[in-house]
Amino acid sequence: MEQLILIYITYPDKAAANKISSQLIEQKLVACANIFPIQSAYWWQGNIENDDEVVGIVKTRESNYEAVQTFVERHHPYEVPCILKFAFTANAAYAKWILDSTVSS
Repeated sequence: MEQLILIYITYPDKAAANKISSQLIEQKLVACANIFPIQSAYWWQGNIENDDEVVGIVKTRESNYEAVQTFVERHHPYEVPCILKFAFTANAAYAKWILDSTVSS
């Protein structure tokens, strides 16, 4: 079975997260997205920033990572978006659902 991955993406707001996540789902690049608010602290241009952000965690197959990354980079409002990939295993029925819900790039 193909390796499954989570992709963790931060956004400036819920609207951006919903828009990009919906487009990824519509294109069958990801099976689903979980979207929730977070508080972020980070270095940016020599300063420590503290911001409210939104994180999206999308679930897909390994072969779709590059297509998802490229899409997010093209449509994301940040100059440097956070796009992190994590491999995972899931129960057989859920893994099959992810594979059935996506097309391989």
